[in-house]
Amino acid sequence: MDRVELLAPAKDLETGIAAINCGADAVYIGATKFGAREAAGNSLSDLEKLITYAHTYWARVYVTVNTLLYDSEIPQVEKLVRELYAIGADALIIQDTALLELDLPPIPLFASTQMHNHTPERVAFLEKVGIQRVILARELSLEQIKHIRARTSLELETFVHGALCVSYSGQCYMSYALGGRSGNRGQCAQPCRRPYQLIDGNGQSVLKEKRYLLSLRDLNLSDHLDRLLDAGVRSFKIEGRLKDKTYVMNVVGHYRQKLDEILENRARQGSSLRPAASGRVIFDFTPDPRKTFNRGYTTYFLDGRKAPVGSPDTPKSIGEPLGRVVKLNRASFVLEPGPAVQRGDGLCFFDAKRELTGTQVNDVQGRTIFPEKMDGLAVGTLVYRNHDRAFLSALEKSATERKIGVRFRLAETVNGIALFAQDEDGNEAMRAVTIEKTAAEKPEQALATIEKQLRKLGGTPFACSFVRIDLPQALFIPIGVLNGLRRDALDDLLRQRVENYPRLTVPAARGAAAAGDVRYPTTELTFEGNVLNARAEAFYRRHGVTQIEPAAESGLDMRGRRVMTTKHCIKHQMGWCVKYGAPKDAERPREPLSLVDEQGNVYPLRFDCKKCVMEVYFGPEPVSKTGETLP
Repeated sequence: MDRVELLAPAKDLETGIAAINCGADAVYIGATKFGAREAAGNSLSDLEKLITYAHTYWARVYVTVNTLLYDSEIPQVEKLVRELYAIGADALIIQDTALLELDLPPIPLFASTQMHNHTPERVAFLEKVGIQRVILARELSLEQIKHIRARTSLELETFVHGALCVSYSGQCYMSYALGGRSGNRGQCAQPCRRPYQLIDGNGQSVLKEKRYLLSLRDLNLSDHLDRLLDAGVRSFKIEGRLKDKTYVMNVVGHYRQKLDEILENRARQGSSLRPAASGRVIFDFTPDPRKTFNRGYTTYFLDGRKAPVGSPDTPKSIGEPLGRVVKLNRASFVLEPGPAVQRGDGLCFFDAKRELTGTQVNDVQGRTIFPEKMDGLAVGTLVYRNHDRAFLSALEKSATERKIGVRFRLAETVNGIALFAQDEDGNEAMRAVTIEKTAAEKPEQALATIEKQLRKLGGTPFACSFVRIDLPQALFIPIGVLNGLRRDALDDLLRQRVENYPRLTVPAARGAAAAGDVRYPTTELTFEGNVLNARAEAFYRRHGVTQIEPAAESGLDMRGRRVMTTKHCIKHQMGWCVKYGAPKDAERPREPLSLVDEQGNVYPLRFDCKKCVMEVYFGPEPVSKTGETLP
């Protein structure tokens, strides 16, 4: 791909349109059912409206059908896919390999990150069976991405911003084990955002207070897009199909500006890389990702294991750091440095017990802030703003526009004049009109008027980048005639854009048509292979898998089973990891360690230091396949 795609989330039609307006080259959105965010479904009517709007800018719409499927749901999914293709959806994001066994219309299939796309072997296999893009595991380092790039010609998409699942995606069964709400079915109850006690091998609590030991910071790779481009990534994905419109506008705007700067710099050096869709964004706000929901930011494992990635004190948004308290009064405090805090802003801070506390600003006098409540504040407290009233108000009122460049040429014909229009993608239109050719009394003024009227493109998705007037002499042309020519030419140009929209094609060998000698990387699948229906089972058996355990959602008893595999390591987070700097003789808790939730459920932990992962089991204790207690 010489096109670089900024991919935005959309929970609904309004958010999707806002994402396109702020510079998204594509959006991903849920359909009526079968998306990995059950609460973010959309009607076919709304999806069709979004597709029509996006295609104006040659932006794409990808629909999520990325849950595991029961056999009884296969006919519904087949019908849904045909409907999505009919309304112009550009691709499906899938998890269940059953879709590769169906007789689907020629719509591209992208492998969701829920398919655990974390090795070159898995990605190479997906290419051979007809997948056109893989959404890489979030845990991959830059070097691992490069290794995958070297083994496949598939489009590579990676997350660059937003919430992080603590487990490898598609490999978390904690929510299902607890209450039957499966993340692989779009119903995750987010147990990773709940508080836990950490218990040592003696049964003693390691920490005085419960902490959010599985909760992570949010991802922000906006300063590393250049490096990801060099590694072969061509689609940059923002997480957030449950986020509101202002969040999407702000984050998409931030990444749009970052990518435009990078691509423009590279173009000056001869690069052919360019944005995947058309148009330039005219912002009326300054994007700043610190001002919308975030738990603090991390680059995760892009450069390997560095700083801890957890957010153990809170799973809530903390926003942007403002400064520390330098003075306390009875009903006010002073921050250093003095920020532009305003009445109505929301502030938060961690009190002496490391509990997140929030308050609202009632008044500001110079550097002195009068909050609604003072409880927990002390000199030295770091204060954050998690609700910037003025900024969010500006986003709500934003008239940010996206405009497609168009060039005009006005020329004389035998019986009058013609207007030629060409957009930035090479689409062309022409409209002519018969008029009486009367020389203008004031030639310079007439030419200026012609150009002025042709440049008036308000209310259209176009912006004029060039006007050429090819007339032997300046003519008097009524303003109404010019406006009509311009309007009709642009209407034709829009129709040309629809007709010439570059719809994606699919490989001939896909799913059942793939060569029978394409072998899956392993011959055995445990429940973590996520095989929930007969079609998925047939797919894997056709590709050499001989032993298949049904998916957890088939009704497996999860007691004693591994319910999460994560690169997040509590020992590293707490400073107990010898491999990453902890002194060998430092005091550390006796293993095995376990987590205990508020309902008393026990989750034994196992640390595979060779693979540098932590495994979480659903008590009472971890057991192996043979029934032996794990060390």
